[in-house]
Amino acid sequence: MTTTALAPTPSLTTRAPRRWLALTVLAFAQFLVVLDASIVNIALPSIGSQLGLDTVALSWVITAYVLPFGGLLLLGGRLADRYGHRRLFMTGTAGFVAASAAAGLASSGAMLLAARAFQGGSAALLAPASLALVTQIFVTSSDRAKALGIWGAVAGAGSAAGVLLGGILTSALGWESVFFVNVPIGMLVLATIPGLITRDTAGERTRLDLPGALTVTAGLTAIVGALSQTERLGFTHPVVIGLGVVGAVLLAVFVAIEARTASPLVRLHIFRNRSVSGGNLAMLFVGGATTGVFFALSIYMQAVLGYDALKSGLTQLPLAGTLVLTAGAVPAAIERLGLRRTVAVSLTILAGGLAWLATAPYDATFLQHILGPSVVIGIGLAGAFVAGTQLAVDGVATDEAGLASGLVNTSQQIGGALGLAVLTTLATNHTTHLLATSTPATQALTAGLSWAFLGAGAFALVGAIAVTLVGQRHKP
Repeated sequence: MTTTALAPTPSLTTRAPRRWLALTVLAFAQFLVVLDASIVNIALPSIGSQLGLDTVALSWVITAYVLPFGGLLLLGGRLADRYGHRRLFMTGTAGFVAASAAAGLASSGAMLLAARAFQGGSAALLAPASLALVTQIFVTSSDRAKALGIWGAVAGAGSAAGVLLGGILTSALGWESVFFVNVPIGMLVLATIPGLITRDTAGERTRLDLPGALTVTAGLTAIVGALSQTERLGFTHPVVIGLGVVGAVLLAVFVAIEARTASPLVRLHIFRNRSVSGGNLAMLFVGGATTGVFFALSIYMQAVLGYDALKSGLTQLPLAGTLVLTAGAVPAAIERLGLRRTVAVSLTILAGGLAWLATAPYDATFLQHILGPSVVIGIGLAGAFVAGTQLAVDGVATDEAGLASGLVNTSQQIGGALGLAVLTTLATNHTTHLLATSTPATQALTAGLSWAFLGAGAFALVGAIAVTLVGQRHKP
């Protein structure tokens, strides 16, 4: 049995039933944030047809959400520490609901992109505050492990559920419904949280590190922007290279600012905590593997096997169901193996499932070739997501809970953008090479996607090795 170091934080709500109900509401809010990154993909053709958007403009429906979300997460987490985690959570949720309604009502491409950008910015306030509240409501080791298991299961299932719900809603109610679905759930969250979390925490009102906030936001936005454009432009395009260089320079300037300012946005000493460093490494590779595999799997189902959007979504149910069910058993695994070992084992299982999926042929059947790998992938994702998140916030003080939560969300976001860029490039290049050798199109596409699955598995395996090495440098 391992002992988890926890910050001495008083619970924000004292009654046990109220704590677990608050967790449920917080988890569903995070579910919306994760869901919104994937649910829109299925609706893109309908959006383009109705609003007159070409392929390039449609890519910005995704990018307009991803850029402010990834760029503002660290600032959002620090603002939550400064002004109160409940206050920032409520502010972010209200903005997310309003932006979702505006996106559903959009009558032009410009209106939709503006709403998506506001959605992403609001999510950057909501997500780190949500996780910070969970870590403060549950203050004992066992309760926190169980709570993060539930939170991780619900939030992690959002990626798998996006394809399913996107197909159902778009087919039945039109593309607007993928945005409108956020409104009633968000309003329910806003109505219930004040009664469930009865007080707030706020840190010392020191001077806000504006230079640090501007440089890290601009730097992260440039990095995410560069990665998100590689699928369309390629890694060697001047725009991608330019954004990447600008982002790297700005982040270097940010580190220099934080090392010298009296009230930094990010206290760099937080990275001396090997749990924080290891957890963020884990979530970087989890994000890379997850985003890439769901993207490739969606293409494989529709373009290779010929499934429609709804059937493609339904095939995600075993994976999502396994993820949710397995997450409940992760706390017991953590007690037995420890956080780092649970993360490493889970990432290894995930890599095995992805390698198995890579063997699926162009004429695969779901029961014979897809179901088994989906279950293994769900088991690996559950353990990696839950234990990795807990590792990333382990032992963090109350006044840095938002920062730690912002860091883990940022790592997952950057990892997702990196994974999607690398894996789509792998798949496209291999498919193009095979087509040039007169390989039939379906078989060439299948082989390219197999490389993407193997690449996602490599992400997971590298993550397992990295977490293990970081753990060896930490004295228990």
